[in-house]
Amino acid sequence: MQDTATPAAAALTSEQSARAVGALRDTLGADVVVLPAEFAGRKHADWSRTPSADPVALIRPRTTEHVATAMKICHQYGQPVVTQGGLTGLAGGACILGGEVALTLERMNGIESIDTVGAAMTVLAGTPLQTVQEAADAAGFMFPLDLGARGSCTIGGNLATNAGGNRVIRYGMMREQVLDVEAVLADGSVVGGLRKMIKNNTGYDLRNLLIGSEGTLAIITRAVLRLRPKPHAVSTAWCGLPNYDAVTTLLREAQERLPAGVSAFEVMWPGYYDFVLQRLHELRAPLEGRHAYYVLLESNGADPERQAAAFEDFLADMLESGVIADAALASSEADAAAFWAIRDAPGEYPRLIPGRVSFDVSFSITDVGEAANRCEARLRARWPNATILVYGHLGDGNLHIVVHEPDWPPTTAPEVQQVVYGVTGEMGGSVSAEHGIGLKKLKVLALSRTPAELAAMRAVKAALDPLSLLNPGKLIPP
Repeated sequence: MQDTATPAAAALTSEQSARAVGALRDTLGADVVVLPAEFAGRKHADWSRTPSADPVALIRPRTTEHVATAMKICHQYGQPVVTQGGLTGLAGGACILGGEVALTLERMNGIESIDTVGAAMTVLAGTPLQTVQEAADAAGFMFPLDLGARGSCTIGGNLATNAGGNRVIRYGMMREQVLDVEAVLADGSVVGGLRKMIKNNTGYDLRNLLIGSEGTLAIITRAVLRLRPKPHAVSTAWCGLPNYDAVTTLLREAQERLPAGVSAFEVMWPGYYDFVLQRLHELRAPLEGRHAYYVLLESNGADPERQAAAFEDFLADMLESGVIADAALASSEADAAAFWAIRDAPGEYPRLIPGRVSFDVSFSITDVGEAANRCEARLRARWPNATILVYGHLGDGNLHIVVHEPDWPPTTAPEVQQVVYGVTGEMGGSVSAEHGIGLKKLKVLALSRTPAELAAMRAVKAALDPLSLLNPGKLIPP
């Protein structure tokens, strides 16, 4: 955590903060504004392992009007606010520095409407992602965003961080799943609406400005989400490949030749594959022998018979040409789930490697292989006995790197970060592919953003939140 409080929180004395909390409680009531003695023991930190203080109060609004009223009062008293969703973030963006009130949207939870003609769903921001997925499925559609934290993460948090996940290669990130948002600004003004059109070329796009802003510009309260046709055919294969050129060739050929395109293209380096199979005995190896790279290839379509034949023919061609050394085709949903269980094994990291240093970076697809090689070589030169796990969503250039060595001293993590982020900066990559900046990546943001871009970000923040009340100290370096 930062060693100093945020400027907004530091400028507010405990007496001033107490007056702000008193005004909030008097106006909104004890049911909405909860005091520390009443929420003692409640978790306020996200999954990033960033330390978090307790808030001076917890606001639990039920309506957008509650949020607007709360922000008007906080603006009047200069009281900083941190908005919290499902607390599944990995960048410390929802953690409390000290002196802020927390505002949780857990009560603003539910599907308001589904437009089956326009393929749109209006939801409250506190609705869990899994609830949206299930409601879309029941209505005959699919909501394509999918994350391992689907049962806990909320739509508001997904929007605030522009969440990615496994299907970005086909459907894009969270901002591509949204038609409109409603949000409350720092002064309590409500902006946005519930428009359901795809084309809306009416000036500055506030929707896309707020998506990915990590709660620093506004509090998103509602969203109109795009629904997609439900796939009726899913083809899945586990492939072993001889080199990185073969991996990129497979991706290019699959995108060009598969009738339904590519819905997932997950690449795993041998270190990751060996590690999870050795540690998680419930997993089974899809292929015999070892390979330089492993790819989980998935294609979703509408015509089961045509797709299955085309998928099998494609794999046969790739095997015959030597692009693929070996492949296993899922013949059932259980087979596909077994393949995905290997890729989803990072959910067990807290138990298997609790002291890990993790990275979520991205590069151009052309550079991913070289970036991984540079990172691993430099890490191995410094820490020859370390566990180094590399995997990612190659179709969107997203690379995950996990480094761990038992009994590391506390000073090691910054040294590991210097290596990986150093490669990211020198190769023109992004220090955050899909989890945001929050607190954890403030010091390295300049590796991926120019001084002019950072100045523009500060100007936007100053225009919409001149008192720096919303999630102060996050996303934008001082």
